[in-house]
Amino acid sequence: MAVAGSQRIDKWLFFARVVKSRSLAAKLVQSGGVRINSLKVDQPSATVKPGDGITVTLERRILVYRVLSGGTRRGPAEEARTLYEDLTPPPAPREEQVVTAEREAGSGRPTKRDRRLTDRLRYDQD
Repeated sequence: MAVAGSQRIDKWLFFARVVKSRSLAAKLVQSGGVRINSLKVDQPSATVKPGDGITVTLERRILVYRVLSGGTRRGPAEEARTLYEDLTPPPAPREEQVVTAEREAGSGRPTKRDRRLTDRLRYDQD
């Protein structure tokens, strides 16, 4: 029996534009990539209601949402954003070291020796 204002998790993920299709949402839930209120869910028929916290694990991202309402259709992105509050923490700043090899302008193409020296600068820093 469904609680008033509740909705299936696969439909909600589809309406909120977390995934591209409802079948992908069902696969995501069955594979264990979704938690509702910190409990792992493996059935696409699990229900969510306003106030629930949802954690979605996608390829390289973890999304944390609070459900504000259930959806009635998959509308535009502005409408989808009204279904949830995004609690996802910002990503940690990455420290990238960019090593560039300086060459004189007009010196021609690099030789094989130059390329090896550049590769040594890039990859032998570990």
